[in-house]
Amino acid sequence: MNTRTVQITIDDELLQLVDKTVSDLNTNRSAFIRQALQLALKRIQILQMEQQHAAGYALHPVNPGEFDGWEAEQVWEAM
Repeated sequence: MNTRTVQITIDDELLQLVDKTVSDLNTNRSAFIRQALQLALKRIQILQMEQQHAAGYALHPVNPGEFDGWEAEQVWEAM
């Protein structure tokens, strides 16, 4: 994996929160920020997929009764 050093601008209050958090987690800023960026990118990817899913159903909505034949196939076991 190739890595690069980047410079970012961050306000003092946020940096203090990051520093406290990385200290509490026994990690460092770089690792914490990498993980935060990965989580943010994954969240955006999920939101985009949800939007595509919703757009697909808007174009081709489920017809009444379309999945009625599958109700017997659903199994909801008690835990």
